[in-house]
Amino acid sequence: MSKVNKDIPAQTVHDLEIKDARLIFNAVWDDLEEEIGHENLRFPKEIILLGGAPGSGKGTNTGFIMKARGFTCPPIVVSSLLTSPEAKAIIDRGMMVGDKEVVGILFRRMLNEEFRDGAVLDGFPRTTVQVECMKLLVDKLKTLHREFQGTSLSRHFRAPVIHVMVLFVEEKTSIERQLARGQKMIATNEKLAATGIGEHCEIRKTDLDPEAARKRYQVFKEKTWDALKSLKELFFYHFINAEGSFVEVEQNILAELRYQSTLELEAETFDTLRDIPLASEIILHARQELVKRLDGYVANEYTLFRDVCGIICNKFMPIVKHHAISGEAVINTEAPIFRNPQAMAMLIDVFSERGYRAVVNKHMDKVPARVDLSTGEIEYHRQSVYTVRVSFRGSEIRRG
Repeated sequence: MSKVNKDIPAQTVHDLEIKDARLIFNAVWDDLEEEIGHENLRFPKEIILLGGAPGSGKGTNTGFIMKARGFTCPPIVVSSLLTSPEAKAIIDRGMMVGDKEVVGILFRRMLNEEFRDGAVLDGFPRTTVQVECMKLLVDKLKTLHREFQGTSLSRHFRAPVIHVMVLFVEEKTSIERQLARGQKMIATNEKLAATGIGEHCEIRKTDLDPEAARKRYQVFKEKTWDALKSLKELFFYHFINAEGSFVEVEQNILAELRYQSTLELEAETFDTLRDIPLASEIILHARQELVKRLDGYVANEYTLFRDVCGIICNKFMPIVKHHAISGEAVINTEAPIFRNPQAMAMLIDVFSERGYRAVVNKHMDKVPARVDLSTGEIEYHRQSVYTVRVSFRGSEIRRG
């Protein structure tokens, strides 16, 4: 990794790291472009940068995160890249696997077709240089998106969506989990030695020594933590409290990864949809608005409101109660009161306030009016019939 003199002022160090990152990125990008061609620089549409404190559960939760986003490809675990054939070849040449080598191997892996729709990068970025390389990559992907927009290759160069997901636990929890993992792996290896059942686990030294585990956590807080936070203003940033149980952490992740169409859709697509409000926006104050409407009916249209409530109570509810087990009742009514649209609005609001879901359809029936005795023809008049479908949570009796 890049090293700097500790005596150099912090701002100067930062400037040097950014300059270093640009040199590294440009060298990697030029190599890729020469190797596979400009039109084949097809990176994932969605990239999740997964970071977290030691023992925060990155490996445990990666599968769930991928499922939540609909990914079918395996995660790219950056630490495993250091044992890849590419990294071993660098080491065999007597060279160190630094930021340039990590970025080069990672970007090349991301170009695999299986990652075209999305990829989870487990453990990247970890340094300021890697953060800057990620920013430069996104800038390049946006440029490619603009360049190929409207061409036959546009589907390969979609606007990138980047999520930064940080699983966080406090130092005490991190140390406890690291050591617990070490003991679990020791037990697994002992079972393998005794029975031949299972697979050998490579045990980190930090998972056996409390002080080493503490130092590993401190390195995360001092370096990786700041690197990840620096992406907060640029990409979707998800801070996950990973202190709880497995189920609790999953729920925290799910809450953070809810679909954000406003930000994820292409600009042209979003402009087409933007006038249609999100369901979340509609329901946000729905209860308060319902209460206001009901109070307004009583204050301004009491007679009509009272009559609607009377019909619901005397005509509708006996039928609804009869369908208490199924949880759905269909009621037809020809009551003249519902020719007034306000009365129908009141009916829907009353059912909503009481916890039901009411949907109304209007149709016209032909009703015989009189018969022309000389011709035998029947004259009809049209009658409005309202079908009200009332649904609710039915009884659990005999459900199976």
